Amino acid sequence: MRFIPIDSIDDERVAAYTNLTEMQLRNRLEPAKGLFIAESPKVIDRALAAGREPISLLVEQPWIDGMADTFAYVDEHWGDDVPVYVASPEQLKQLTGYRLHRGALAAMRRWPLPSVEDVCRDARRIAVMENIVDHTNVGALMRSAAALDVDAVLVTPSCGDPLYRRAARVSMGTVFQIPWTRIGGESKHAWPFDGLRQLHDLGFTTVAMALTDDSISLDELVRRLDNDASEPDHIGRLALIFGTEGDGLSRHTIANADLTVKIPMSHGVDSLNVAASSAVAFYSTRIR
Repeated sequence: MRFIPIDSIDDERVAAYTNLTEMQLRNRLEPAKGLFIAESPKVIDRALAAGREPISLLVEQPWIDGMADTFAYVDEHWGDDVPVYVASPEQLKQLTGYRLHRGALAAMRRWPLPSVEDVCRDARRIAVMENIVDHTNVGALMRSAAALDVDAVLVTPSCGDPLYRRAARVSMGTVFQIPWTRIGGESKHAWPFDGLRQLHDLGFTTVAMALTDDSISLDELVRRLDNDASEPDHIGRLALIFGTEGDGLSRHTIANADLTVKIPMSHGVDSLNVAASSAVAFYSTRIR
């Protein structure tokens, strides 16, 4: 790798880290030219292990020696010409607005997302994120999905980007390990009607996680998952749908899903943060 000290974060060579918004990095018009920023050595290593191509790295001087294995991996798989821009801790704090706990960033190339059919081909249990815009929650849900063996995650058109820097960091890099894609592409009109129909055609029972008068309990959902396949209410393939912060799932999603499911709660609490509710649902519905 080429190690290049920088004198200022205004250096044009690190513009991807300083001057471009997440939307500009994503490059919707030309996805093949899009980038994302991975933050922290763990996230970077998981992205590299998943085959994501590094364009450059920006690393605090004190972390150079500790990332020797990462640099060697990049050299082996992408050649020794990938630049590593070396900055002081003060420069990176000025860039990010806070002191990085793990002083490394990497600009990496986006990849074409697979089709919903490809992601779901062998899946028995998937999660759908509907319009979740808080990137911390996006990352937390991806992390829980990976930890609790969810087979895939689908992201609706208005949902936050799982490759956004904070989302990928909160996911601890699991966004590069669990299969995911967007359902409905970039069209905000494709969800929920077309998307729910597509999931139904793929054999999934769609379950809206919502508190309604008709909601069955999470325990009842688990019973239907675990009963014999010959039972009329048996569920073979499950799609759990989680809604945005505050408003929850849209009324159209609730009305058109096969089932609505609630998590029993006490002390007058009527909802959980989506990061918490998804973890509860993933653990409860795990394949035994």
